[in-house]
Amino acid sequence: MRGHAAVLMRLGVLDVGSNTVHLLVVDAHKGGHPDPVRSHKTPLHLAELLQPDGSLGRHGTDVLVDAVAAAREAADEEGVEDLMAFATSAVRDASDSADVLQAVRERSGVELQVLPGEDEARLTFLAVRRWFGWSAGRLLCLDIGGGSLEIGAGRDEEPDVALSLPLGAGRLTRDRLPGDPPSARDVAALREHVGVSLAAAVPQLLAVGRPDRGVATSKTLRSLARLEGAAPYAKGPFVPRALSRDGLERIVGELAGMTAAERAERPGVSASRAAQLLAGAVVAHEAMLAFDLEQVSVCPWALREGVILRRLDWLSGT
Repeated sequence: MRGHAAVLMRLGVLDVGSNTVHLLVVDAHKGGHPDPVRSHKTPLHLAELLQPDGSLGRHGTDVLVDAVAAAREAADEEGVEDLMAFATSAVRDASDSADVLQAVRERSGVELQVLPGEDEARLTFLAVRRWFGWSAGRLLCLDIGGGSLEIGAGRDEEPDVALSLPLGAGRLTRDRLPGDPPSARDVAALREHVGVSLAAAVPQLLAVGRPDRGVATSKTLRSLARLEGAAPYAKGPFVPRALSRDGLERIVGELAGMTAAERAERPGVSASRAAQLLAGAVVAHEAMLAFDLEQVSVCPWALREGVILRRLDWLSGT
């Protein structure tokens, strides 16, 4: 019996995060591997544009609108049939969020959906599960963004627990690490703050069962794995990469004594992320301590891929 050819769609996912506005264009069909066509990034660091009253204000909104409009143009150039656009922590937490979303809609034509932190954790977990498969067993997934830390845990495609904590690398750098390099006192205080924040989440996450595998996603965690000797991203997504707790302990000590400019000279560290890498390393290390993980696997798929996979499921009626 002859099978029917899968219907290929060109999908775009526009992720307005705390650090970048990132458009990912893929060719995909239900049950198939989404094939990347184009990646369009605009570094913004929206969290750094927040005003003292917690708003993005006119300047921050103008910068965001321009970046979204450029991404929309890139999507049109690639013939995207279905553009899914969402915003995470920086827009979600802004006191003028509603005004910002209206300005983006009216001036760029893009309808941004604000994604709750728990949904971020769920969609990232879905992507990780699809990448590693059922043989990975019970997963615990860590995703460190600019504004928040998402954690998902479970044995199915839908996590048993999905949490979002205000422990993003950019947020913590802005609020708790003012020096360049920061003082030893500030680094110690950050460790304590993160440890206390995570301790409250440990019972809830471990109550569903100890994980068989810890997984890390996001640019911050990929950069940290690179510092421990993982293969560069240019080697492709199928090369296994991992990050160890002992390695992170060493990395935190090294990064704490460096300026942002010195960190940017290390392999795999971009200048735009160098300032917040120490805070990200502290969060990763404290999370591995809290959940008793000696090592985490680095997954190349994360939130954007989760959004695409969920959309494909919806289109196929599953």
